Amino acid sequence: MDRPTPDRSTLLALMRKRACVRIVYSQHAVAQMSRPERMISTAEIRVVVGEGQIIEDYPDDRRGHSCLMLGKGQGDRPVHVVCSPKDDYLAVITAYLPDEEQWTDGLRVRKSP
Repeated sequence: MDRPTPDRSTLLALMRKRACVRIVYSQHAVAQMSRPERMISTAEIRVVVGEGQIIEDYPDDRRGHSCLMLGKGQGDRPVHVVCSPKDDYLAVITAYLPDEEQWTDGLRVRKSP
């Protein structure tokens, strides 16, 4: 039986609850976070999840319901994190520094191609 799709505030609360238990990083996330021009720390990821906002929702993602979050990292730099709440942890799928050339409205809305 399919689970109902939670609204954004419910999804955000669930992600924060799972992050308090454990955060698991995909290999892709670790590779992206470790790029020399990014160097995104796990502490920054925790701040984005704990204080950021959902800017895109992906209820039909093949990896399970996931979303894109925007938050502030070290030095107040913007950070995007794609994550997915699982039964007993939060999966971080990727993280990156958004490019102003690709985003508008305070890095919340993708520009059309």
